[in-house]
Order: sequence, then structure tokens, then C-alpha cells
Amino acid sequence: MPIPDYQSIMLPLLRSTDDGREHNVGDLVDALAVHFAVTREEERELLPSGKQPVFANRIGWARTYLKKAGLLESPRRGAVRITGEGRSALANAPDRIDNAYLRRYPAFREWAGYTSPNQAASTVEPVLATGLDELTPEELLEVGYRRFHDSLARDLLDRVKQSPPDFFERLVVDLLVAMGYGGSSADAGRAIGGSGDEGIDGIIKEDRLGLDAIYIQAKRWGGTVGRPEVQRFAGSLDGQGSHKGVMITTSTFSPEARQYVTKIQKTIVLIDGQELADHMIDFGVGVDRTRSYEVKEIDLSYFEAE
Repeated sequence: MPIPDYQSIMLPLLRSTDDGREHNVGDLVDALAVHFAVTREEERELLPSGKQPVFANRIGWARTYLKKAGLLESPRRGAVRITGEGRSALANAPDRIDNAYLRRYPAFREWAGYTSPNQAASTVEPVLATGLDELTPEELLEVGYRRFHDSLARDLLDRVKQSPPDFFERLVVDLLVAMGYGGSSADAGRAIGGSGDEGIDGIIKEDRLGLDAIYIQAKRWGGTVGRPEVQRFAGSLDGQGSHKGVMITTSTFSPEARQYVTKIQKTIVLIDGQELADHMIDFGVGVDRTRSYEVKEIDLSYFEAE
């Protein structure tokens, strides 16, 4: 079954502590994995940030929400225990404990920004309306960032497609230099001159010392780039006595083209329009930083000294 959302975890998590004892969070993760039939592969599935498993993250947020409502407490680091309020909640045999249920607790309403047990605060209503309330706050940040990134990538690619050919060539140079190839932009610019030689649009150093060269073909193809075009580029590398190349297009590569480069002895990297835009964003080419948000968490080692 899919990994449960954090609100679906709340009631089983609270029930797991019903014996009144302290429970290590790690043990609860294992017990809830069995309860929800979460596989080992699903347990290891990471958030887009790659820093924490999705399942453990959602259990963490379920624990936080229950603590803010006063149903759980943390007697020590990495452990939780049910409170009297938590036992009272379970005594009423609820079918589900979620954000709507927790609104009955004043402490939770104050923390979450709800104005009343039955009405969400204006800052929360848009999230509830879109059904994104199943995601943890951390996941909401990831979703928002991904949506903004994808929108920016589409706009970037549109601008690149409308740019003159010589601008596109300079863009490719700037991007490869930003990625660590070619030494300086001046060196790379000279190296990429003389385009159109047997299907080679440019040459760039693989490293700052110029120990090897990478041959480039960068074109704004209108349709999907198929295997024949990639095969011709591979043949051009033979003419240069090279075994490394990069093909960059503003469109896409066919599955046959991508499969072809995995079977030949040469190293040819294919970068389509989406990947081009993603690299431009990741390496700061053609984009400016308008604002940044720093997400912090508690430094547990600081409090261990107490």
C-alpha cells in the first residue's frame, strides 16, 4: 500500500502509546511500518531533499501535531508518552484523528493558527481547499518549490527557443563553464569557435588543465531528435579522434536515441530542453535569485549539554 499521509498516522501512533510507557521513536517507526504494511523499500524512500525518509518524516509530523494538541509528550529526547488528554481521546474511540479533530484542543488551535474549532484561519484555508493538507509542512515546501521550479523552467526554455542561434551557442558555453568545464568563459569561447565542422558545433575543455576535450553539438531542433542524428554525431567524433561528446537540444530525444548511446563505447551525453532549463536554474545561468528562505531545525546537541 502507499505510504500513509501524516494525518492517517495520528490515531495508530497514539494507540501505540496507550500502555502509558515511554516509547522510543525508532521502535514506533518499526511498529507503524508493520501496521500500515509499509515495505522496506517504501521505508527507505526519501523526500526530494534526500535528507530524510518520507515515512519517518510523516511520523515525526504526526507526533508533533499530537504533542501540540497535548495528547502526547516527550519525557526525553527520542521518546514519547501518552498524556491523560491522549487517553481521554482514545476512550472516546474515534474513527480518525486528524487536523479537524485536533481543532477541539485550544493549544493546537493557537499553535496552528485556527480561529475556532470549526473554522480554519485564513492562512490555512487555501491549503485545505486544495487537499494539500495531507502533506506535512516540509512536503508542502517541497511541492511549492517544485511547482515554482517547473514554471521557471518552462519560461526559460521558451526564451531560449526564441533567442538567436549565436545567443544559444554562448548560453551553452556559459552553462558548461558554470558546471565546471572549459576553465574560463574566455577560454571556452575560443574553444567553441568554428562551428559546423562535420557536425561538431564546438569543443570545450573537460577540465581546467585541458587534459581532454569534449565535442559539442547544440541545436534548436524543432521536433524530436532521433537515433539517426545521434548516430551521425557519434560518427563525427570518430573523425575527430574523440570518444566524448555532448548533444544539447531545446526539444527532446527519442527513446531509441537514448538507448543507442548506452550501447556504444563512446561517452555521449544527451541534454534535452527540460534538462537544459533545469541545469540553467541549478547553476545560475540566465536566472537571478530574488529571495531565499532558510529552514532551520532544533540543534539537539546544544540542549544535550544542559
